[in-house]
Amino acid sequence: MTFKPGHQDAYVWIWLPGATRPVVCGRVASTENIPEAVHRFIYGRSYRELDGAIPLTPHALPLRAGEQPSRRGLHGVLRDAAPDTWGRRVLMYRMQMAVERAEAELTEIDYLLAGTSGPGALHFQTTEDVYQPKPWSSVNIEALMTAAEAVEQGVPLPPELEQALLHGTSIGGARPKASMEDENNHPVIAKFSSTTDIHPMVRLEALGLSLARAAGIETVDIRLISVMNKDVLLIKRFDCEPARATRRHFFSALTALDLYEMEARYASYPDLSDYLRRYAESPVEQCHELFRRMLLNIMIGNTDDHARNHAFFWDGCFIKLPPAYDICVIPRTGLEASQAMEVGEQGKRTSINNALSLCGRFGLSDEEAQGIADKMEETIREHWQASCDEAKITRQLAGQLWERVVLSPAIKNS
Repeated sequence: MTFKPGHQDAYVWIWLPGATRPVVCGRVASTENIPEAVHRFIYGRSYRELDGAIPLTPHALPLRAGEQPSRRGLHGVLRDAAPDTWGRRVLMYRMQMAVERAEAELTEIDYLLAGTSGPGALHFQTTEDVYQPKPWSSVNIEALMTAAEAVEQGVPLPPELEQALLHGTSIGGARPKASMEDENNHPVIAKFSSTTDIHPMVRLEALGLSLARAAGIETVDIRLISVMNKDVLLIKRFDCEPARATRRHFFSALTALDLYEMEARYASYPDLSDYLRRYAESPVEQCHELFRRMLLNIMIGNTDDHARNHAFFWDGCFIKLPPAYDICVIPRTGLEASQAMEVGEQGKRTSINNALSLCGRFGLSDEEAQGIADKMEETIREHWQASCDEAKITRQLAGQLWERVVLSPAIKNS
């Protein structure tokens, strides 16, 4: 193991819009080894003087000299580029650390530096002189899956699979996954089934995305395959151009709302719409799209619609919603549910009336919003069976989901 914990600073490199090579834009540092520690970011003078340089977000970290401290933890836009639950678990496994030891020894900057090619246009290095590209996976998907299973089960990994393990450390989310390239050399995320799955969650994500596409929502490109008799969802990365020629910068909705992990419960769709109105080039169109995504999550029972599952592209001039991702039909026992973000006047309550209650914040009249809801329900009913077939959902599971989770009567009676 060559990675040594305890890093207190890192250089931040960025692919500027349209650029094929990254440039160093600044440095982040902290002197305390706790997740909540204040981190300080400073733009490099050469970056500030560079033609085309952009601030890392439109609302925070303005392009100016001097240190800019966070409120707590990493600055949101930097945290977005770090590994989340699964990636942290992989690093602990690689370092052969128990959770208690990892919390004591691994810094937040360690997590930034430890992974492979992470999401978005920000990468982290120990040097400002020469950019060292992080490797892409050269191992097959069977090896990636085997490595992910070893992490989940806590069993030793054969030496020949060490390289495979590297490719699960830089991607967000809690489920087992790895970064790789498809047969066309385009970067994809491979999402695997978990050993703890009660339901076929990989297929249920494919179902959610299929229903979203049917409803006219732009989604990530996916392909559902079987590897070693297990489901795998291949998701084309929207942050990478073909052949990795350049990268697209984005940040999460959590960062847009200036919230930290423990404050995520305060995130709301109407507040995100306000943010779009302020910074989007086509705010009306973008607010309507966000409204449709909110409605879809309610109608198909996707209650994992938290603020890290929404994001914004940022090119230095305007923001834009990327293709929708992490949309999953989530089985539940009762008919009623709550969304992960606030929806309307009834807070997080999963209901169409709640979604319509603040439609004006999305630039919609009551009649327009009701029309969108009626059309979406009609579309889901029309495409339900075809989407189930596409996602290989069994008839038994489809029956358990239909009008219990998907188009539950509770969403109309609230």
